[in-house]
Amino acid sequence: MSDPDQIEADLPDLDFPDPIEMSFVLPWLPEARLVQVPGRGEFFVRVHRHEDPSAPTLALFHGWTASADLQFFTAYRALAERYSFVAIDHRGHGRGLRTLDPFELEDAADDMAAVLHELGVHRVVTLGYSMGGPISMLFTRRHPHLVEALVAQATALEWRASLRERLTWMGLPVVGAVLRSWAYPRYLRRAIARVIPVGHELEAYLPWILGEMQRGASQAIVEAGRCLSRYDAREWGSDLGVPAGVLVTTRDRLVPPRKQRRLAVSLSAVVHELDADHLCTMAQPAGYIDATLALLDEVLALPTCTSVSL
Repeated sequence: MSDPDQIEADLPDLDFPDPIEMSFVLPWLPEARLVQVPGRGEFFVRVHRHEDPSAPTLALFHGWTASADLQFFTAYRALAERYSFVAIDHRGHGRGLRTLDPFELEDAADDMAAVLHELGVHRVVTLGYSMGGPISMLFTRRHPHLVEALVAQATALEWRASLRERLTWMGLPVVGAVLRSWAYPRYLRRAIARVIPVGHELEAYLPWILGEMQRGASQAIVEAGRCLSRYDAREWGSDLGVPAGVLVTTRDRLVPPRKQRRLAVSLSAVVHELDADHLCTMAQPAGYIDATLALLDEVLALPTCTSVSL
């Protein structure tokens, strides 16, 4: 098993800004709330209410190791112009619920349902990125009365079909060790420079991004990875029975495009493609925003969709 300090030492030197020399700039973020859910706990939630009460409401589900803000901050403003939305930090991620219970994808799905109930939201269009895809599918399966349509991005029906995938997941203890390592902040700075190099349009937000990336609880993140390694919706994905759309990231090295397309077939989904890797929400924000809005437009125009509002 690899030594996390050696992992950090082996990273190539990359040209990235010195955060000491950078000012701290916040991106546009919607209203933040702490929502208390009886019997479950307190949840950090982003809520935006569109001025048009008939505007559809989105439920945003973020990916593994991320948070709602990290996943969607580049799209928040564009989404806010057209939709109401609710975005939750999943357990152990970002400002998400801390609990002694091990992370389960089903619990994350039920958390969203409980938060929506407390907010008085009755119907949503789900938007799930990466790990948020499985959580949104479980949400749809377990709470079908809440779901008008489902949109999945850069995600799959399963991540365990091949021996190579199963062997890859065996490296999860290394992930935990890296997250707990004193070198993790330095590792992050070098890793993020691959996504947001000097001169990138998001460069000013780097100090904020790096800080947000360190909010997660390492144990919960490792547990979430184990849940993903066991997740398999091949037997039931096609039974969800809601209008669906899939955004395929065609250069994705974490979720192979062929798996994303299999998901689309299972869901009988509208498919849009984006020539991008897995971290496109930050690497190519304009392309991601355009692709997301176009996909939502097409899914919401399907004859089985009706207006849903917050």
